[in-house]
Amino acid sequence: MKLAYFDDFKLGVVKGDGVVDVSDVVQDIPHTGPGDLMSGLIARFDDYRGKLEAAAEAGKVVPLSSVRIRPPLPKPGNIDCMAVNYMEDGTLAQKPLSNAFHKASSAIIGHGDTMILPDVPATIFEGEAELAMVIGKRADNVSEADAMSHVFGYLNFIDGSARGLPPDRNVFFQVKSRATFAPIGPFLVTADEIDDPQNLPVKLWVNGEVKQDFNTNDMAHKLPEVIAFLSSIHALEPGDLVATGTNHRGLSSFQDGDVVELEVQGLGRLKINVRDDLKRTWSRESRLDRKNQGHDTPTPQLTGKYAPNGG
Repeated sequence: MKLAYFDDFKLGVVKGDGVVDVSDVVQDIPHTGPGDLMSGLIARFDDYRGKLEAAAEAGKVVPLSSVRIRPPLPKPGNIDCMAVNYMEDGTLAQKPLSNAFHKASSAIIGHGDTMILPDVPATIFEGEAELAMVIGKRADNVSEADAMSHVFGYLNFIDGSARGLPPDRNVFFQVKSRATFAPIGPFLVTADEIDDPQNLPVKLWVNGEVKQDFNTNDMAHKLPEVIAFLSSIHALEPGDLVATGTNHRGLSSFQDGDVVELEVQGLGRLKINVRDDLKRTWSRESRLDRKNQGHDTPTPQLTGKYAPNGG
């Protein structure tokens, strides 16, 4: 099943190129807003799945093109993000250690929304294409063998980053948790819809040009290991989001006016805009381009506030 929020956060079931409003089915779930409604539905999904399927079959299908798609998980309790979790197309000499960081849930935006680049002296702004898991039942110090039974579903996730901010300490907090730096969607796809989440093509386009193109089979720490690792640190709850990392070789600058699209196979295509009121510019080269040119530093800012030579 593909779940979506649309217009004024009506809950919908996606059917082909359309969506059916099933909001009435879930109104008895205790909630104060769309965030805890979705988390409550996830925790009770076994009780509601048949009702949702029946409502979707009987209801009116509205074209997706005629509605505003909203974030399908508006307020996850936790956003846990794996750091350096790909073998970079086999170029890493050894498997990196498991590492992760938190991202603020207030950074969530959805399909058609805008990532806003803040007025901070970042060396570059990037967005990482990622497969994200959504937790379906409490996972507290679970084993790898049992880990995947705790997954409710999957969605596209872009991990926005403001790289190189001084000082060097507290790096992940100030780099990752900016407002609008966690685009997700367009849908939340239940786990049964994805045959093998460990073998999914991932593509990210910037203004129609493919920048990231990799497969989830290149993960250093596979999905069960990710859940086991994170749940050994803190319990994961229904509606928590786990971002599984990216292949960094295709990362490139995000700039004012960009249209960014992400598609993990089977999860729909997430499309966002980028706005920078300072109109800063960078070269369009990727990290791999930069490395092949013999550089081990980020793509330098070319013009605008904070450019090395005043722009």
